[in-house]
Amino acid sequence: MAEKQNLTSIGPPVPELPVVDVERAQQHYRDALGFEIGWLYPDKGIGAVMRPNMTIFFRKRQPPFEPAIHWMFAPDIDASYEELKSLGADIVDPLETKPWGIRQFTVKDIDGNLFYIHHG
Repeated sequence: MAEKQNLTSIGPPVPELPVVDVERAQQHYRDALGFEIGWLYPDKGIGAVMRPNMTIFFRKRQPPFEPAIHWMFAPDIDASYEELKSLGADIVDPLETKPWGIRQFTVKDIDGNLFYIHHG
């Protein structure tokens, strides 16, 4: 039998979200979700925003496109909910304990992308 080799460390994936306008998405994520604007390609077709331990890329797409869906863990779900609510995030499902036992809320961005934020 072959011996299992040690695996190298690879960081978490960086989502790339479809958006109508990259700059507008970056501004929305800055103003309503607490991100910092990272970078924007000169043709404005791709860019990024960042929060501690999280980076999101945006790529300009022509609608209609299927929105992306992401599940995210928040260690202090109540604090995360209050923070995003106070920033004006579009919370489409409020914080509640779901029938499957996790506390969760859902945020939708201006392009329809969804974030299910939960604490197990």
